[in-house]
Amino acid sequence: MTTEQIKELKVEDIKAAAGERGCPMQQALYFVTEFLSGPMCGRCFPCAMGSYEARIRLQHLVDGKGSDADVAALRRIAEDMAEASFCKKGKDTAKFILDWMATDVFASHAAGTCPDMSCTGLIEYRIIPEACTSCGDCKDVCAYSAIHGEKRKPFRSGYHPFEIRQKKCTKCGECIKVCPTQAIIRTAAAAKTAVHV
Repeated sequence: MTTEQIKELKVEDIKAAAGERGCPMQQALYFVTEFLSGPMCGRCFPCAMGSYEARIRLQHLVDGKGSDADVAALRRIAEDMAEASFCKKGKDTAKFILDWMATDVFASHAAGTCPDMSCTGLIEYRIIPEACTSCGDCKDVCAYSAIHGEKRKPFRSGYHPFEIRQKKCTKCGECIKVCPTQAIIRTAAAAKTAVHV
C-alpha cells in the first residue's frame, strides 16, 4: 500500500478491519494504531496528542499493565477529541473509542482479566499435572524453551513434572495443538500483587 493510499484510507475501513480482532480492547488498539499511521492528519492538537496518548493507554491495558487510571484517561481523551477535533476523522475516532468503552471490557482489563481470553498479557498456559502423561511432545514443539520437565521412561520414577515457565512463554499455542491428552489449558493470568513501599 502506497503512502497516498494510506492517507486515503477511511476510518470506517479501519474500524471494519479492527472488527476482525477477537477482543474489543485489541480492536480499539488496532484501530488507533492504524489511524495514527494512516488517515490522521495531525493538524489539530486534541486529535493528534489524544490519539498518541490513547494508544499508550490501550497498550497498557492489552499488556496487562493497565489500571482504572488508564480507563479514566481514555474516556477523558475520547471526550475531548469528540468535542475539539477539527475534522470528522478525529470525531469518528473518539466516537469509536467511546463505543468500545460502553462495554465492560475496559474495566475487566484494568482489573487484570480479558473476557475473550485473547490478550496475551492477561492469560497463561498451564499444564494440568493429573492429565499430563509426560510424553514431552509439548517440550519438543516449544521454540522458546518455556516448558520444563522430564519425559517418562520405562522402569524409572521420580520425574520432574512438566510445567510452563510463564516468563518465557509467548502464548503461541503450539503446545496445546500437540498435547495428546489435552493437559494444557489457557487460563486467566495469576493476579499481580501490588508492591507497597
